[in-house]
Amino acid sequence: MTTTAPAANARTLALTHYAARGVLEYVLARYGITFQQQVALRAAVTADTPQTPDELVTEVRGSLKADPAGIRVALDELLARQLLVADGAHLRPTDAGRDLLAAVGAETAPISARIWGGIPPEDLAAAGRVLALVTERANAELAALTT
Repeated sequence: MTTTAPAANARTLALTHYAARGVLEYVLARYGITFQQQVALRAAVTADTPQTPDELVTEVRGSLKADPAGIRVALDELLARQLLVADGAHLRPTDAGRDLLAAVGAETAPISARIWGGIPPEDLAAAGRVLALVTERANAELAALTT
């Protein structure tokens, strides 16, 4: 029996996003961290240089399109849990913050392998091109709406 794949559209993209995010949030909950906190912590950990709170807010907002006030709350929560530490005007990830991201990554890696495994590389490349284009266009539309 052959089934027809659904056309890629906003709904299929959203369903895919929320399915994958649901898996990640399930794992994050075991570590007592939210999705937004994880994104902010990852931004701090992967930055080439220590970031100011404003720089982290800008980066997370660019990724999640989230309210800056909520992102600042997430940063404050990461500071309170000592996953980030203030160093002058900058925020630095602590060893505990790095360890938490490593533990989440280790737990989600086999799940991700099962989700993504077996998809032909050419299909992943095509999906990547389409998603990059949709992201670019949606960011441009959002910018036009908010300026």
